[in-house]
Amino acid sequence: MKNITRHLIAAAALLALPAAGSAHRMWLLPSATVFSGTDSWVTVDAAVSNDLFFFDHQPGRLESIKVWQPDGTAGQLQNGATGRYRSVFDVQLDKPGTWKIGSENGGVGGSFKVDGVEKRIGRRGPPQPGAPAPLTVADIPANATDVKLTESSGRNEIFVTAGAPTTTVFRTTGKGLELSPITHPDELVAGEAARFRFLVDGKPAAGLKVTVIPGGKRYRDAENGMDLTTGADGVLTVTWPTAGMYWLNANLTDAKTNVPRATERRLSYTTTLEVLTP
Repeated sequence: MKNITRHLIAAAALLALPAAGSAHRMWLLPSATVFSGTDSWVTVDAAVSNDLFFFDHQPGRLESIKVWQPDGTAGQLQNGATGRYRSVFDVQLDKPGTWKIGSENGGVGGSFKVDGVEKRIGRRGPPQPGAPAPLTVADIPANATDVKLTESSGRNEIFVTAGAPTTTVFRTTGKGLELSPITHPDELVAGEAARFRFLVDGKPAAGLKVTVIPGGKRYRDAENGMDLTTGADGVLTVTWPTAGMYWLNANLTDAKTNVPRATERRLSYTTTLEVLTP
């Protein structure tokens, strides 16, 4: 139980990293998203960085990443390794259809006071060797005051297709912020509009702010990001200016918490999309 709690807290710390408007961003980068046949492999980089798809801050955590096969059952992550600035792993695409690779994380962070002394729930940043275990919600005593807790939940996922695209992996759970694509994520073409529906707790996420940024910022003066908003039906329309890899991120804050004493809920959704030439 303690190990599970620690993983949730570590996940919450990563989810709490600033999103589109700041420096550090979480991402998964596949070697490609479209493959022919069922004898291919996809290699995926996982990292948190300043410039998108460039390794300069810290690696992603492989223990939180899962693989979903085209039929929705669990797949296998292979050849995983973590270095100073990135993690990398392979997935063998031995079944036809669209695969999902990514993580679904959640946790609680915040603070409280005991006799005027502030104490924090959770840990900021990655765990350090020999550091004491962070406090959890269960550690808040009855006489605590100024309790401020935030529940965090987020998804960071990518989609790769072997052969013809399928849609089973897009089944939603009705919990948190989810993507329910109208245009298949592996059929994106420069100059053409794509439509994605976002759901929050199973309902259309109207007015959701979404940021889309092309990779390669390290070699540009401007970020060239697009700040977009979903319609009343939760649908986002994106017209891709050029081919390449794009980072898409959406964030939502509300008060619909599931954790006792938490007053705020922060939801996030992140994906990397490949846009091809016509």
